[in-house]
Amino acid sequence: MTKAIMLQGTGSDVGKTVLVAGLCRLAANRGLKVRPFKPQNMSNNAAVAEDGGEIGRAQWLQSLAARVPASVHMNPVLLKPQSENGSQIIVQGKVWGQAKARDYQGLKPQLLGAVLDSFATVSAGADLIVVEGAGSPGEINLRAGDIANMGFATRANVPVVLVGDIDRGGVIASLVGTHAILAEEDRRMIAGYIINKFRGDVSLFDDGIRSVGDFTGWPCFGVVPWLKAAGRLPAEDSVVLERLAKGASGALKIAVPVLSRIANFDDLDPLRAEPDVELVFVRAGEVLPADAALIVLPGSKSTISDLLDFRAQGWDRDLAAHVRRGGRVIGICGGYQMLGRLVRDPFGIEGPASEVQGLGLLDIETEMTPEKTVRNSGAWSSEHNVALSGYEIHLGVTRGPDCERPSSVIDGRADGAISADGRVMGTYLHGLFGSDAYRAGLLRSFGLSGERMNYRESVDRALDDVAAELEAVLDKRWLDDLLGSRA
Repeated sequence: MTKAIMLQGTGSDVGKTVLVAGLCRLAANRGLKVRPFKPQNMSNNAAVAEDGGEIGRAQWLQSLAARVPASVHMNPVLLKPQSENGSQIIVQGKVWGQAKARDYQGLKPQLLGAVLDSFATVSAGADLIVVEGAGSPGEINLRAGDIANMGFATRANVPVVLVGDIDRGGVIASLVGTHAILAEEDRRMIAGYIINKFRGDVSLFDDGIRSVGDFTGWPCFGVVPWLKAAGRLPAEDSVVLERLAKGASGALKIAVPVLSRIANFDDLDPLRAEPDVELVFVRAGEVLPADAALIVLPGSKSTISDLLDFRAQGWDRDLAAHVRRGGRVIGICGGYQMLGRLVRDPFGIEGPASEVQGLGLLDIETEMTPEKTVRNSGAWSSEHNVALSGYEIHLGVTRGPDCERPSSVIDGRADGAISADGRVMGTYLHGLFGSDAYRAGLLRSFGLSGERMNYRESVDRALDDVAAELEAVLDKRWLDDLLGSRA
């Protein structure tokens, strides 16, 4: 019978994603057939699984950690926020519908069957499944119909390890409070807990461990320090953008406006990893920096809404001035659509049917269409004459004179557009900056050396480093019981 363990958090953003990835890599390094699983994820950072369809980028990273192909069954329910209280619902990789938050609560019981079916599919032939919860089981107001935390754990009979984030403070209260408010059926599922993001002398928390044990009876499976290697992994959630400091000063400054519905912003991680690049995320209320050589418009889950917000921030004026100064612009997916003259939504896919003037930096027009393009793609860069690999997740068809100068050829199809002066480029291909050859060519075009950094290898090394750090600090008896003793 396949063994499984589920990591749930005392709150959101306690570090579950990285811990699951680290345990997957640790298990894989011990020779186990391990698979990640997350019943329900909410993120606009999506990936295209090997078997087709969308999953959260976090589960894609965890599959990389497990050294197995990503599958839509690793994340059977993906919610992609489109507005303040509504999301598109992806089930087993395909668009299932959309709903406001209140309505979704009533829909969840309909999705439990798909979640359990996917869990069985992922479990087939595996030695271990490492499951990631969402939010916190302490949100008992959402317990009825839950599929993300204890609702799944109790139905699938998967023991739970609770993760507490000591860096945000109040970790003892959050653990003890979770114990206090859970129903007895849910409380019985918790096998123990992990303290995450500890700084300093771990022995100073010995009394804290005793206190948690006195109140709950739960054993501590380890105190995990801030994992240095985690900073080299792609970020899952846009909440991380709020914490990203201005990049270290570099020879090339690249600015990225943080759109309200920014999507797939991990496209930018390879640039952030380059030592000669200063990547600046520009928040609402800030101006696009005048000394940036390149501005990248990232993907968006709601192109028209983000385009209107872009103008409201005054970024359209900043961007036009940037181009007049000779600056360059790259738009990816939704960002590409915004760069055109017009964006039409005649079917009301993103909201009420509308037509909005674009930024006018590319001579193109986009029409939103009901058919969604979701695929992994091989491509060739027309700009730098190098091979690319990436993926497409988008609605809409883009046409216009500047499309006669495609930025790339994807699977034999012309894609994207380049302005007549060559300073503005757009593409539907996510992941192009992850191509070492493309990134080197881009840097050389700005006068930098463009020496190749193998980004994929750097992520893989970071996963090994996270696994090694966890092996050093987690309880050995618990690890050996979970993963098998290491001779």
